[in-house]
Amino acid sequence: MYRTLPEMDAALADCRACPRLVAWREQVARDKRAAFRDETYWGRPVPGFGPADARLLLVGLAPAAHGGNRTGRMFTGDRSGDVLFAAMHAVGLATQPTATHLGDGLRLLDTRVTAPVHCAPPENKPTPDERDRCRHWLVTELELLAPTLRAIVALGAWGWQALLPALSAAGWEVPRLKFGHGVRYPIAAARPGRAPLELFGSYHVSQRNTFTGRLTPEMLKSVLTQAISAARR
Repeated sequence: MYRTLPEMDAALADCRACPRLVAWREQVARDKRAAFRDETYWGRPVPGFGPADARLLLVGLAPAAHGGNRTGRMFTGDRSGDVLFAAMHAVGLATQPTATHLGDGLRLLDTRVTAPVHCAPPENKPTPDERDRCRHWLVTELELLAPTLRAIVALGAWGWQALLPALSAAGWEVPRLKFGHGVRYPIAAARPGRAPLELFGSYHVSQRNTFTGRLTPEMLKSVLTQAISAARR
């Protein structure tokens, strides 16, 4: 249906398929947080970002109401992104350790970041129906990345569970796999034009995890370093 990632991303940014999410993202964009009252919020679905020939894909959950929903870029402008991009920069996946807005100069290196749900959900909790309705975007993204994609890191159990059926629909053999931080599984190709993948699990870079020490920068960098090695074989 879409021949390139930029074409898909442009269509995705106009999606209005989930009434609850549309209403919420637009309400947040109107009401704003006091600290950002002078900013114009994106207030639309947030596409993934990174090069179209990426060998590594990071899969989160959904944009944050005052992060990606404000800036228009995944994980940008919130504390989860502060942790993620600092770690990515430290291991050579990003050109700078911070991400504040679309024009801040950040580039990802051989890596793309995306999510199974592209609109900010209330309380950071998409419904199963919203997850399933959004799945075709992730399936298409995986199909378009297939020529170069070699490794995936799922950030959190929710993203992991949403990713597996999308991988299956996009042409890989996906058995039942248990999520855990630091787990690693080989994923076989099930369709021509697909290469085997390595799938990694990491705790999500949520404030709950990073503030409590459940996920430390060193733990995240360790998973990313292993994923880099797998992606570049």
